[in-house]
Amino acid sequence: MKVILAMDLMDGYVVHGKSGNRDHYKPLTWGLSPSAEPLSYLSVMKPKYAYVADLDRIGMCGDHTETILRLASIPEKLWVDRGCSIPEEYLPGVANIIGTETADAPFEEFTGGYLSVDVKDGKVIPDGLDPVEVIREADKYAFDGIILLNISSVGTESGIDLDFAKRIRAATKKPLLYGGGVNTLDDLRTLCDAGYDGVIISTSVHKGKIPVEIVQEGTFC
Repeated sequence: MKVILAMDLMDGYVVHGKSGNRDHYKPLTWGLSPSAEPLSYLSVMKPKYAYVADLDRIGMCGDHTETILRLASIPEKLWVDRGCSIPEEYLPGVANIIGTETADAPFEEFTGGYLSVDVKDGKVIPDGLDPVEVIREADKYAFDGIILLNISSVGTESGIDLDFAKRIRAATKKPLLYGGGVNTLDDLRTLCDAGYDGVIISTSVHKGKIPVEIVQEGTFC
């Protein structure tokens, strides 16, 4: 199972988020990196795999595209959610993410990339659908993989709902990544045992609950 370091970008900095309340996100200056400047941060953390969310572009109030293209050469693979709404907005050299929060085109128009099923309070945003049904439908199309992003749990250290995680895994045969609330090594084992192909983490690394060496090696179990 791949272990992927998450980076949320806002106003030119890596920020720490909680539960999707973006108005309250602050630069991540209290963690393992002394700098929240994206290139410096990534150079200090040295993850094998990284995930970047451009929160400004997702919120239609800015753009970190130039920074992201510079970051792309540092990790072995970089997943990028920058609020793509149509396939023509994909960037070269990264694993593009299409979020249910921002996608405008039907699933069948996308070729490649990862679908991020963005979940808040148990429902897919923005339409309030059942995430299991959305993932089951997405399994029919040409995405390279799927991300279950539990926005309500981001930054909360809340752990894993095993029953929910298993139902999501059973809904697709595609590569599946899990993000949101992953807090301990036991959580990593739980997701690995449930058959997930990758996990996206941040807070638990900066608080020392999951060793940074695991994101640097990029694999677990």
